[in-house]
Amino acid sequence: MFMSAVRRDFRDEELLADVIARLIGDARHVAVGNASPIPATAALLARAQNGNMRPHVSLLQSRRHNFFTDGARELFDCAGQGRIDVFFLSGGQIDGYGNINLVSTGDYAHPAVRFPGSFGSSYLYYVVPKVILFRTEHSRRTLVPQVDFVSAPGTSERNVYRTGGPVALVTNRCVFTFTGGRFRLASVHPGHTVEEVIENTGFDFDLPDAVPATPTPTPEALRLMREVVAPQLAEVYPRFTAEVFGPPQSAA
Repeated sequence: MFMSAVRRDFRDEELLADVIARLIGDARHVAVGNASPIPATAALLARAQNGNMRPHVSLLQSRRHNFFTDGARELFDCAGQGRIDVFFLSGGQIDGYGNINLVSTGDYAHPAVRFPGSFGSSYLYYVVPKVILFRTEHSRRTLVPQVDFVSAPGTSERNVYRTGGPVALVTNRCVFTFTGGRFRLASVHPGHTVEEVIENTGFDFDLPDAVPATPTPTPEALRLMREVVAPQLAEVYPRFTAEVFGPPQSAA
């Protein structure tokens, strides 16, 4: 478990998926990249909450929930045509300007740590209208004043044509919204405090006078995740599904 222990009837992963599902809102098409089980849970939950009518969900590693036939290349084409409304990005580092680092830390020629690489992040960050940043380690090591390498910039100059960018950052401690080139603390998860968020965040952010607690999943949201979403998710993330939701059942 990556959050502090609190007695409740839901798992930490279910809370974060519920948070992200609400951020997805009324999107038409949500795409989820590799190694993203919690965002995938959220996307499938958002669809289940709308009677499986919308959003359309594309999970890159799925056969059942992916209409792409040419992998990421077709995803990029679709995004460039304005046909993807929501995507998810993370990074080894994220700074207060919404920049993400997926390359390395320290000196570029002699890095201290290597990350997997930027891949399509720098492109998708520009063209997907609603990018939700996601990081399950909320620490000063990951949320830094300024990234060591900009894989994808959170904002651009006025003369740069850009239709996409970050709208929020969801961590294991809280939710930030992103407007005007800055993060603003929107809510703090149950079991965590504003002081804890401040202590573990390396960048400056806007702090309202009163910060609400993150709403917890409703019984219906938990039922949908456990009975409808989990069997669908097991195709792509069997280990995650078993650990969070228990043994797999038949897909809905």
